[in-house]
Amino acid sequence: MMIKPRMKTKTSGRQWLARGNGRISLRLALACVLAACSLTAIDAHEQRTAVTQILFNQRTGNIEVMHRFLVHDAEHAASMIFGSSQNLLESPESRELFSSYVINRFAITARIASGEQIALDLEYLGQEIDGQFLWVYQEISDPHSITALTIINLTLRDIWPDQANLVNIDHDGQLLSLSFTEAVDELTVEL
Repeated sequence: MMIKPRMKTKTSGRQWLARGNGRISLRLALACVLAACSLTAIDAHEQRTAVTQILFNQRTGNIEVMHRFLVHDAEHAASMIFGSSQNLLESPESRELFSSYVINRFAITARIASGEQIALDLEYLGQEIDGQFLWVYQEISDPHSITALTIINLTLRDIWPDQANLVNIDHDGQLLSLSFTEAVDELTVEL
């Protein structure tokens, strides 16, 4: 009696799964997909961005500065900065503390028509919660001869190095944008 050697045959993935051999692999593949989805969701939240709007208000003659932060990110940062849990939604004191942090990490220097550089001494006006955002407000009288702005924006960058701060400048109907990312802490824009 002669024994024939068994020939290996190629089976497709479906055939392999149909025979029951794929149960472990199917579970493993499903676990990998779920893990990838959850990492994507975590990474999406890690992309922190704050927006500041600088408005040259012709009606009032002031330069208005409005900083906008997600409340969740601001609360997390405030708790890290001040060493205790901060509830920005319910505590005006916590909002004032965070606002103080913001205004101490944001500055504007203006170049006026004569070429002189002047630091704009922004006045703190207050803060408010609007939905999921915390707003911090500042302003100064517009000297009307500004030809360029140099802006320093360190807000939250000492907490999260990957923090991105966008500054939009509305000047005479023209919108200019500056992006503070990575190692960029100071930018200049011609008006």
